[in-house]
Amino acid sequence: MRRSTTRIVYGALALRPGGSGVQTYIRELLNELPGKLPDAELAAVVQKDAVGDLPADIEPLPRPVSDGVVRAALGALPVGAHDIVHGLDVDLPFGTRGATVATVHDVSVIDMPSASSRLRAAGEQRLVRRSLRRADLLIAVSQFTADRIEAVSGRRATVVELAPAAWATPPAPAAVEAVRSKYGLPETFVMQVGTVEPRKNVQLVADAAEHLGVPCLLAGAGSTGPSKPRYATGLGYVDVEDLPALYAAATVTAYASRYEGFGLPPVEAMACGGAVVASAVGALPEVVGKGAVLLENERPSAWAEAMGPLLFDETARADLVAEAGRAMADLTWERTAERTVQAYRDAGLIA
Repeated sequence: MRRSTTRIVYGALALRPGGSGVQTYIRELLNELPGKLPDAELAAVVQKDAVGDLPADIEPLPRPVSDGVVRAALGALPVGAHDIVHGLDVDLPFGTRGATVATVHDVSVIDMPSASSRLRAAGEQRLVRRSLRRADLLIAVSQFTADRIEAVSGRRATVVELAPAAWATPPAPAAVEAVRSKYGLPETFVMQVGTVEPRKNVQLVADAAEHLGVPCLLAGAGSTGPSKPRYATGLGYVDVEDLPALYAAATVTAYASRYEGFGLPPVEAMACGGAVVASAVGALPEVVGKGAVLLENERPSAWAEAMGPLLFDETARADLVAEAGRAMADLTWERTAERTVQAYRDAGLIA
């Protein structure tokens, strides 16, 4: 018997409790969608320990906790009865009979395969190319990613921008002081938040800070390990509830990334009242607007020159923070959900 209600199943195996980046997208979008699709039946394929991150209006379809190849295999399994399957991190299940939608965050596995092992890059490339070829509707998180999709597949994607996480708001002064005390923060410092890996280019940030003679702090995976730059202090993993105050406390938050499909970390730093200096790569120029200082090179001296006024001129820093707040005002998850649903309609997937 044909259902009178449209059933949409979301592929959300990438969702992890408390995770950031793609996890933020999945969590925030799924929280907003029930209100935008009141007549639809919604479900999400998630790992068992992430069921609690789903809103009550979305039925969980739990899978075992896994990662890597196992998670990819679980994501390829059929998802049961559905009218639409929407993979929120590119991948789509096999054996789908309904319409298919894939959100593409970037095509870095194709553009920068050296960032992964050869075997892993080859496997991920196959999965990405399959989704780019097979999905009835492709959603890109930025115009940059949409352009890259068209370049590698010949297909057009609908652009639906992301937004800062719900926690990314300017903190109270008392919260900033508490975080300064908790982490023993210096009065003036440069910070980069994220995994220490070649693509994030944290060495450049550390070199620029050393050139200026100010401390460089790193937060995130690997920030206390052997791969961190010599001239840097690692904070390790930072509690999410501390991030707004940490961004506000940092004199400069730098992102020297070599590739960004959207760039949520700098966006969240800006939303928290941070002064951001970032690479003019990927989607960042379109995403941050005039709310950050962007550089098109990897010379430590140029980065030091860009950071200098923000470090030593309170007015320059305040002006940039104010511009960042204006740039972030239009980025909301409600808008992201609305545009996602409109993309379904424009593609003829729902009425």
